[in-house]
Amino acid sequence: QVQLVESGGGLVQAGASLRLSCAASGFPFSEYAMGWFRQAPGKERELLAAIKWSGDFTNYAESVKGRFSISKDNAANTVYLQMNSLKTEDTSVYYCARDRQRRRYITPTRIGDFGSWGQGTQVTVSS
Repeated sequence: QVQLVESGGGLVQAGASLRLSCAASGFPFSEYAMGWFRQAPGKERELLAAIKWSGDFTNYAESVKGRFSISKDNAANTVYLQMNSLKTEDTSVYYCARDRQRRRYITPTRIGDFGSWGQGTQVTVSS
């Protein structure tokens, strides 16, 4: 069974950095693209970053481009989201998810490309 467990969230001040982790199991991790998302109360779920299954291409939402970076460690079956220069508007529940398609040629860009969501981890940024 596919399992994704996010961790690393917490309360930080604006301008701080935080690294989220997503531990994956139940599937060949190295052969699937992964993504990070967030959903704040009353808002739609937003795709923040995605990394191709091969690890050599990424894409980012404009709201986090230049501040966040996604990476993966195949040996650890873990995908990370490094968040720098955090802003109060980054406050949200953050989720990771796996691409529905094995070895997708193009780095996913649509929320509908993903499934097998984790439980989420809360990130709160204070001013």
